[in-house]
Amino acid sequence: MDNRLKISGVSGPFREPKEAVFSYDYAVLRATWPMPHAIRVKVAIAEELEVLKSKIVGTFSGSPGQQLLVTQILSRKIADEKLRIMDEEGNLSDRRDVMIPPFVGEFGHFFSRLERWATEQQPALRAEIAERVKL
Repeated sequence: MDNRLKISGVSGPFREPKEAVFSYDYAVLRATWPMPHAIRVKVAIAEELEVLKSKIVGTFSGSPGQQLLVTQILSRKIADEKLRIMDEEGNLSDRRDVMIPPFVGEFGHFFSRLERWATEQQPALRAEIAERVKL
């Protein structure tokens, strides 16, 4: 039986009121689970998003709307990859509600995997951004 994690829905980004993070709420399902359950993924603005944005896009000058769209695209891609990393680590194998925090501090050792992903995916991410944002 295929027991891979399947994403059935995503909502966000949401701005957390007491943290400098964007969060996404995922509804995920495995073949052995009767119903989907929720996972919240938090992306730290300064420590994750801005660092990876500078590696992927570099510096660019665009309209405020273009900058907002780049931030939305990259924060969602980062959240998707964080979900994949935590699933590979086995942290999502049980059926329970989970919150994936920013990869800083106690979870900082996962950030190197996020950086490696950003380096590998840089050409594809740049192409998607250029197409969607019209840079």
